[in-house]
Amino acid sequence: MNYQTFQPHPDLESLICCYWTLEVPATDDAQKQRIIPDGTIEMAFILGDDIKRYTSKDNFILQPRAMVLGQTIEPFYIEPTGYVDTFAIRFYPYGFANFVTVPIKTLANKETPIEILFGEKTAKKLELEIVQAINTKQRIEIIERFLINKLSEQSTVDSIVRTTIDTLLLTKGSASIGGILKEDLSKRRQLERNFLKQIGISPKQLGKVIRLQSALKMLLNEKGENLTNIAYENEYYDQAHFIKDFKEFTGISPKEFLGNENMTLSSIFYK
Repeated sequence: MNYQTFQPHPDLESLICCYWTLEVPATDDAQKQRIIPDGTIEMAFILGDDIKRYTSKDNFILQPRAMVLGQTIEPFYIEPTGYVDTFAIRFYPYGFANFVTVPIKTLANKETPIEILFGEKTAKKLELEIVQAINTKQRIEIIERFLINKLSEQSTVDSIVRTTIDTLLLTKGSASIGGILKEDLSKRRQLERNFLKQIGISPKQLGKVIRLQSALKMLLNEKGENLTNIAYENEYYDQAHFIKDFKEFTGISPKEFLGNENMTLSSIFYK
């Protein structure tokens, strides 16, 4: 498995977390991989064989080969059908709203083909250029040129949304929305509306996902760390609260997560 990340151009670094590539050789016993929420929106291009996305235990769809994966608030399974070769753009929570006109909430918990977002002609041209590019460097140049052009067409994200997200990221998701807005009820209602429109989930849900990200990184990188210490370090009320949130977003307990073969892919993303 070869997973690599690349930093964006300075003009895009406030909106894009990174570009990433993943290559996995085809095997006869490919495992389902559980993908858990990480608070970001991703645009992905499948360059290898198709990838299944399970909609229930036994039913699946084939992911679009050029798609945007919106905010997710529950885990889901994917499974390769052969050779995995993916190029993707990982946007900060407020980043993707700068490039499209559709409400971001319509993208939540599903894959959306890019032709729905950018028009069939534009999307097909972009997909073809990405597929025919000779290497990752060229693909990054292609997508950055496309995004910078789109950026000039759209207005920037509402400042109150950006401020809230920055605060949630800075505090690892532990800041209260009331504290951020100084208990201004009118601002809170405005924030809730704009968050759903521009981010796709509520401020509270995003805060929980960001806090879980921080706890997951501790769990993976400091495996000897006591669960109670991880809980308090990430400002959960107690260990039970941490385990409850963990199960909500991953479907399993922290101890079950470690060493689970279905979590290999999620583990390398969080490390």
